[in-house]
Amino acid sequence: MELTSRENPLIKEMHKLLRDAKARRKSGRFVIEGARLCEDAARSGVTVLAALATASAKERYAAQWQTVCASCDTVYEIAPTVSVHLSETQAPQGMFCLCAMRKDAPFALSEDGVYVALEDVQDPGNLGTILRTAEAFGVNGILLSKGCCDLYNPKVLRASMGGVFRLPLTVCEDFVGTLCKAGQTLPVLASVVDGDALPVTAAPKSGAVAVIGNEGNGMSKAAIAACTHRVTIPMAGRAESLNASMAAGILLWELCRERGGV
Repeated sequence: MELTSRENPLIKEMHKLLRDAKARRKSGRFVIEGARLCEDAARSGVTVLAALATASAKERYAAQWQTVCASCDTVYEIAPTVSVHLSETQAPQGMFCLCAMRKDAPFALSEDGVYVALEDVQDPGNLGTILRTAEAFGVNGILLSKGCCDLYNPKVLRASMGGVFRLPLTVCEDFVGTLCKAGQTLPVLASVVDGDALPVTAAPKSGAVAVIGNEGNGMSKAAIAACTHRVTIPMAGRAESLNASMAAGILLWELCRERGGV
């Protein structure tokens, strides 16, 4: 079946979900764009409710399309004009999936695990990049404050390169309380501008929690107080701080290198 009208109810729903976080939260659904990301979702066990692609996309990305179709019974061909209408990119590939959000639950922190805790990280590109980096380094889980940006923002999905589908994730009702509890068994490292310089000699050879704060304001005083260590990445230039995703990457490299993970 081919969908040719932008007024089709499914197309209207997907267009709204791509652009409205409240609509995503209310419906429990989100939309993925791009052949690789759609394939990643299908391979990662995401519930794909509907798959859509233009005729040219089905031909050009035949392998990815077959993988997606194998995980979904509701499949549509869409007109190129519909693809352009849905897309948030300048060069749409013409493949989309409507998916159900994963059901995340709190997870226990192990003494030999490395975790990332994010407080009010607002930029979708930063959040997605941190998730991608965390997966690459073998991080065991991500803790997010309720003030972080929407995990299913299209920019987060693209920047995470599928990491959002596979990493253990939980949004903490009490972020500071979670850090306090984690500090009873694990070093919890606050990334601040006036802490101990890396490498973190106080960090264990096994587990730790690296905490990254908001892009503009850094970590809150309450979150810093809940941590067991304050760490700073030394910088030779005049910049006072690093981009949040860059800081996370450096901290995770140090922690994972210490335990032999990278």
